[in-house]
Order: sequence, then C-alpha cells, then structure tokens
Amino acid sequence: MITIRKSAERGHANHGWLDTYHTFSFADYYDPQHIQFRSLRVINEDHVAGGGGFDTHPHRDMEIITYVVSGALEHRDSLGNHGVIKPGEVQRLTAGTGIQHSEFNHSATEPVHLLQIWILPDKTFLHPSYEQKAFADEPSNGRLRLVAAKDGRNGAVTINQDVNVFLGKFGPGDVATRHLKPDRHAWLQVINGDLLLNHNKLKMGDGAAVSDESSLKIVGNEKTDFLLFDLN
Repeated sequence: MITIRKSAERGHANHGWLDTYHTFSFADYYDPQHIQFRSLRVINEDHVAGGGGFDTHPHRDMEIITYVVSGALEHRDSLGNHGVIKPGEVQRLTAGTGIQHSEFNHSATEPVHLLQIWILPDKTFLHPSYEQKAFADEPSNGRLRLVAAKDGRNGAVTINQDVNVFLGKFGPGDVATRHLKPDRHAWLQVINGDLLLNHNKLKMGDGAAVSDESSLKIVGNEKTDFLLFDLN
C-alpha cells in the first residue's frame, strides 16, 4: 500500500526569514493524522533567507539529519563543533542526553534550502555526538546512494536506529528498484522534479508512505532529487 502525502497538504509557515513546510506535526502545526511514520518523526523543508537562522536551542533523544539542497548552512553546537554544510553533504546529530546547537544561513544575501529530518532513536540517554560527510553532488544515474545507516556502511553517516536513508539524483528515464524485506516500510520524499513510484506520480514536495509492498520501482520523469527511507 502506498499513501501519498501531497506537498500542498503539508503544514506551512512563513516567518519572513524562514519559509517552512512540515510533512509531520511540528511546532504550531498539529495534524493527528500525520504525527510520524514509524520512527520517522520530522521532515521539515526550510528556505532560510540570507542572514537568517535558528538561535541556540536544545534537543534530546533524537537523531537529527540535515541535508542542504542549495546554499550553505552554518552549524555550532555545545560539543564544540562548528562547520558549514553545503550541497552534497549530510550532517547527523545525536541529541541523546542533551545538546544545544544553532543553525544559520552562511550567506548574508543568498537563501539556503535544506531538509531537516528527525528520527526517533532505538535507545534513549545516548551520548551526544556529531558527524558530517560529503557525497558526490552529481547525478546518481539510477543508483540509490546510501547516506545514513545504523552500521554506517559504505561511508554513510551512522544513526542510532534501524533505518537506511538513500539519496537519489535521477535524470529522465533513470530507474531503480528497492526490494523491501518482510515487515519493512518505506517513505519517499521528493525534493525537486517529479518521478514515478510503482506507477504513482510524485511531484516536488510530495511524500509517500509505503507498507506491505515487496519492492519499489522508482522512475525519473525529469531531473529529480529525492530521499528514500527504508524503515523497520
């Protein structure tokens, strides 16, 4: 079964410096039908104006993944980490017992477009930690690139949950098939462009919840970027 979450149905808030869309309930947006999907708790698509950003704030007991689509995001945290996330890079923050961080547009003039994802960890009270890795910011030609996984295999960032996160950067006609093991689920989030998921057309900003499917066939209709989550 595939249930499509249309882009226009997401929660939306425009604060001037921040234009944000919420796939699941977040902050002042609450939808009892869309609290989370499995361990996937948050998918926020943020557009932050030049010079804008999030002041220092706390998190705990959450795996936070940040993926920059365009522009650059500057990060600081209470562990002493300081860096800039650029397109093609993935950051993982384990909030664990507690961490504080800030995120600001690295540019004073150009916007930054990013997705921030929260995943519920398989254990609470973990030691806070940080990781950032670069992946090729180029077409994947029908290949699903593993960017986050519990075992950190193939150069992926390591997350404390049985989830595999794949990045696809497809061109027209690119095809990938992902087989799902029994009792596994998936979520696909389109970032740019459009694609076919088992013959269901998904457009920019659309998401799809997948359960009770043995395999997924993803076909690029045009140049498209997306994230695929394989979940327990």
